Amino acid sequence: MAFKYWKILSAILSRFIFTVHGFLLVWQVVVVKKNTCYWMLLIGLLLLYLEMAVTLTVTRKGEWKWFCPMVFLYLASAIPSVFLLELHFLEIRTIRVNSNSTNAEDDNQVLPFVPINRWLEALEQLMILVLVIGRWLMPKGEISRDQLSELLLIYIGLGADILDILLLIKEPSVDTNWNVTMVALCLFSWATLQFTLVLTQSDSSPVQKAQDEEETQSPPDGKEGCATSCCTNDIWSLLITVGMQDGPFLIFRLYLAIQERMLNEMMIFYICKNILTVSIEIYRIVVVHCADCKPKNS
Repeated sequence: MAFKYWKILSAILSRFIFTVHGFLLVWQVVVVKKNTCYWMLLIGLLLLYLEMAVTLTVTRKGEWKWFCPMVFLYLASAIPSVFLLELHFLEIRTIRVNSNSTNAEDDNQVLPFVPINRWLEALEQLMILVLVIGRWLMPKGEISRDQLSELLLIYIGLGADILDILLLIKEPSVDTNWNVTMVALCLFSWATLQFTLVLTQSDSSPVQKAQDEEETQSPPDGKEGCATSCCTNDIWSLLITVGMQDGPFLIFRLYLAIQERMLNEMMIFYICKNILTVSIEIYRIVVVHCADCKPKNS
């Protein structure tokens, strides 16, 4: 009974945190764009509580196993809000550069947007913290506490890399480049969708793996293990990370460094980090696949 009440409380609290942060983002869009129609972005947040009722009713442990609809509905409001705000401030920066005027009247037309821009930067940084804290507070579902702690650490590492992409579009050399901004925002949106997946959790514990191996023995030639190794949770997690973040981020940063001449200490650090991460992830995929394909002694 106590578990049931705690499951409901944690489900409500996590969704409440998502709602507050999402509401602040949508509110900034309405203020900046001066159009109340953008309140429609709140639809995703309102659906959170309908989703909660369905999830708590249908699932046994309060959350789905492989996909988090709660995070998806939150991002359905948050990501478009970030998109609209970043594009708005791109227009402001472009006007400021193109006008090339020093009179006070022109300055007064741009300066009022600066405090709202600070709001956006703060909300973008809080977005990753909200995703981590929300995932921590929500019912853990099918994963163990050890897997949950590992998942949260992975989220923090992913979030730091994702936030750097948003900082890159504010660099003076590209802060008025529409193409670079659009690509960066698309990469930000694509990478953030990782938080809706639970494939980044690790596989079963070593004890459970040993039990599973005893219960299900592979044929001597190892063909079955080789056929199924590509579908393991570890490999899918690595493929998702390479395809949704490290690979695209590496290509984007190399483009900025080579084509846009944006080369500094932090850029070099992140490029080296992405190269090492992709290399290690590919190496890990090969190791796991070869281990599963290796014939087992009878």
